[in-house]
This record gives sequence, structure tokens and C-alpha cells, in this order.
Amino acid sequence: MMFTTLLKTIVHEGSLCLIDAAGRRHMIGDGSPPEATLRLTSKASEYRLALNPTLSVGEAYMDGRLVVEDGSIYDFLDVVVRNYGAAPDYPWLALFERLERGLKQANPIGRARRNVAHHYDLSSDFYDLFLDQGRQYSCAYFEREDDTLEAAQENKLRHISAKLLLDRPGLKVLDIGSGWGGLGLHLAENYGADVTGITLSREQHSYSMEQAARSTSDGRVRFQLKDYREIDGQFDRIVSVGMFEHVGKKNYPEFFAGIRDLLSDDGVALIHAIGYSDTPAPINPFIRKYIFPGADIPALSEVFSAVEPTRLRVTDVEVLRLHYAKTLRHWRQRFMSHSKEVVSLYDERFFRMWEFYLASCEVGFRHRTMMVFQMQLARRIDALPITRDYMFDAVAQPTR
Repeated sequence: MMFTTLLKTIVHEGSLCLIDAAGRRHMIGDGSPPEATLRLTSKASEYRLALNPTLSVGEAYMDGRLVVEDGSIYDFLDVVVRNYGAAPDYPWLALFERLERGLKQANPIGRARRNVAHHYDLSSDFYDLFLDQGRQYSCAYFEREDDTLEAAQENKLRHISAKLLLDRPGLKVLDIGSGWGGLGLHLAENYGADVTGITLSREQHSYSMEQAARSTSDGRVRFQLKDYREIDGQFDRIVSVGMFEHVGKKNYPEFFAGIRDLLSDDGVALIHAIGYSDTPAPINPFIRKYIFPGADIPALSEVFSAVEPTRLRVTDVEVLRLHYAKTLRHWRQRFMSHSKEVVSLYDERFFRMWEFYLASCEVGFRHRTMMVFQMQLARRIDALPITRDYMFDAVAQPTR
């Protein structure tokens, strides 16, 4: 069986039992943990899984053609991905990776709106099942091993605020991709910033407006249903958390040119995004097709090459290692504990699709080259102190 041959080529540590459509059991690995048992329900699936596993494994699990009989889909992916980095080149995988590497999708405003709606306009009740109370849907920052998800997300907000150098009240801040409004509200309420948040999600915009109406910021925060390319004016600070992944590689030069034009002469910008720590590569095709259409993930070399012609200065870069793996672990555990609620909101297929998405992303951040980077930018060389002490001092100071 081709899929069994593929797995045997990759997996040498850990244990998999694959039951084919005829009921035959194939033992793969060295018998050590982690371990999982899976069953294929059709002969056709065996060929599809071997020919394009990066897409077909997720589809087969989502559709019920790949059934986990012992362990979980996370356990299966954990075994495979732990081994994949040491695996020899496999011709079928290499072929599809080469084809996908050339994809650089354009992202006009109309398409961007549709792509955002696909993911972020799901039921608000759904996101409440697994996110923290502030609905932060991006990598948290774990200062301590035992931080709760809520504590780690608060840490993230303070960490980003410190890098924005909010050294005086009244600074005009643009939050690009403002989500459910948590960061914008944090900046307005705790630092006296005047915040404009923009999103393409109608659900997020509606929720953010409700939160702003209840805010203690005295009207210093507002949210608009706009694309970043529709914004005019100048801002002292620009921040974007978890939005850059949706820009599209063809649009990186336009995005950073827009940041430069919107940023005041002594302004500071911070981009928080997922990236690859090695060479440029495509986003996982299952994630692009079913979860985040139009999304892509850059290598840092692609980001730097897009920034360089804009005359923006990269003033600081931090790579967050394993923080997103820990964040995704919290989300996945909460998601799984609310399986009945998810199925009642949508259906079993949707539940398995999201379970696969959360599990595959976690193992990607834990064992592969996915990471989160925070890139600080400025127009002027003297816009920021020349040491990073101001960041640590700001984090240590209590907020209002």
C-alpha cells in the first residue's frame, strides 16, 4: 500500500498502526510512544493519501475516511511530524512542495473581505468556546510555565504595548486587523492612546463596537470596517497582530509602503505574525483551502526584502519560540472539551476539520520550523532609545 510505504519511509521513532480498507494491520515505527491506530475506510483513500498527503490526510480525517481508533489525530500527527525533519527526500512529497512553493496569491480588497468572512465571521458563540475572555486569537506570551491562557494573553498585550513605546497619552494608534478589539481597548484604557482599529470581519467589527461602548476609555477607541489600503492620515503608532499572514506575498511591498506612508516621521510600528524560521515555503494546503483561504506565511528573508525598499528601518526583531505551540495546546484542549457544543453549532465534519487544524498547527510550531516574530519598524533612526531597556521598564510598570 502506497500510503503505508510513505509512512514507513518517514516514521522511525514512535508507533503507528494503520488498518487498510481490507482490514490488514500495518505496524510502523519502533514501538515506542507516542502511538496511534488509524483505519482507512476505502481503497481509493489509500492512493489519494499517498499522492498528496499534505492535503489529503486532513480531508480524509474530516470526511471520516481516516478514522482514529486508538489515540487521537494529534497523536498521529505528532508521530509523523516528529520524524519528518529527519526523513529522506520522498519524491511525491517533494513534487507537491515544489509546485506549492511557487504560489504567490494576489489579494485585492474584495477577495480579502471574502477570505476574512470565511473564518472570522463564524458564530461568536463558537469562538467563546476556546478563546480567552478577551478573545485574543493570536499567539500568547508565556512568562511562566504555569501561566493560564488568560494570563499569557495579558502578558502578550503588555509585551506589545512596551514595544510601541507609549510614553505619553494621546498618541494616535492604528490597529490593523483589530480582531475583537482587545488590543485596541487595552491601549486606550491603560495608556491613554487614541486608537483606530480596522477589520474586514463584520462579526468582529460588531463585537468590537459593543465593547468600545462599554469601555472606560472616554471615546478614545473606535473600530472601522475597512481594509488597510482604505486608510488615510498619519499615526504615531501602528500595530498589526495576526493580520500579516492574510496580506499575500505579492502584496508585501504594498503593505510596507502603506505602513511607511501612514506612519508619522517619529512614529513606531510593530508587526506580530507567524513565519518560518528557515527558507521560504508555501502554507499548508489544507489550511489554505479549508481554514484560511488566501493566507500565506513568510520566511523572515521575504519580510526583510519587502521592507528594505521602503526606507523603513527595522529597529527590533524578536522570535517567539514554542509560545504558539503552548497557546494552541490550550485552545485545542478547550475546543475538545466542548465537542458537543461545536457539533450542535455546526456538524461532525466541521468539528473534525477544526480539530485537525488545531492539532496540525500545534505540531508545526512544536516540531517544525513555524514560529512567531515581532518586527519593530520606524522611519527615523532616532525614533527609539538605543537600548531595549525601555521595553523591560514598560512591562514592569503597572498599567492604569
